Amino acid sequence: MARMTGRRALLAAPVLLAVTFGVFAVAAASPSDPVKAYTGTAGLTASQENLDQIRANLGVDQPLTARWWNWLTAAVRGDFGDSSVMRQPVADVVAERIGWSALLAATAFAVAVLLGTALGVLAARRRGGWLDRCVSSAAYTLEAAPAFWLGLLAIWVFALKLDVLPAGGLTDASSDTVAFDQVAAHLVLPATVLGISQLPWFFLYVRQGVADALDEDPVRGARARGLSERTVLLGHALRSGMLPMLTLVGSRVPELITGALLVETVFSWPGIAAATVQAATSVDFPLLAALTVLATAAVLLGNLLSDLLYGLADPRVGFDG
Repeated sequence: MARMTGRRALLAAPVLLAVTFGVFAVAAASPSDPVKAYTGTAGLTASQENLDQIRANLGVDQPLTARWWNWLTAAVRGDFGDSSVMRQPVADVVAERIGWSALLAATAFAVAVLLGTALGVLAARRRGGWLDRCVSSAAYTLEAAPAFWLGLLAIWVFALKLDVLPAGGLTDASSDTVAFDQVAAHLVLPATVLGISQLPWFFLYVRQGVADALDEDPVRGARARGLSERTVLLGHALRSGMLPMLTLVGSRVPELITGALLVETVFSWPGIAAATVQAATSVDFPLLAALTVLATAAVLLGNLLSDLLYGLADPRVGFDG
């Protein structure tokens, strides 16, 4: 396990380098002017000398490679620079928002895995039954439903029509403190919507895996020995059927990040979505690079976690092979 983790870490370094350079290259080719985004309306009346000084202060007057190398060497020391659009250090921007994004993503991921596994097992147990047909049809439908559309639908039903859950934000508008009960209530809709958007793939993989496992000889042998159906299903078929689903852990991370950005925007969740959008539209090089590296690292860690879980679940798979 340690050897595989070390190899992945060595392979991740050039990937992160290429990603950061790509961010600066795309931003440099963008027609947007970071100085105009930084100065706003004040830039309309500023002199060219002042604009040039601001450009020098932001470092955007340097060549592409120089800007990228300066940012990279500072980032290695823990200094990700200052965000021109947020007017604060990039590390502070990320620190203020990453916790709320992680809470939303982790809760949604738990909803998708637990609900998808439970429904997949029940559907596989009675293949062709009414539950299997209904849930499978819903899963295929949800695959084509964008996360933002599900979010708007959830707001319309549960916040506007039924008025049982808040429509967005982190706390009530009248509250000036962050209380656990308010955060929990405001988390329900965005986490459920994001989880449901990821649920179809987990359900379909578990359903197919458990259904195939139920037809294997070891499971038939367990039934022939007189073991209860619950023991056969949960102790034998589920363990074998979960293996294909574990490969989804890594592959769904990019979709989870993309979906989280959309859901955060719809529900005004105070995560990194707003910072990502502002960094992209304002060509905020330091913030855009840091957020991109963060997303890339999350994808790489997701793939590593998927392989580790697969290896732990199936001893036949070697970590160092």
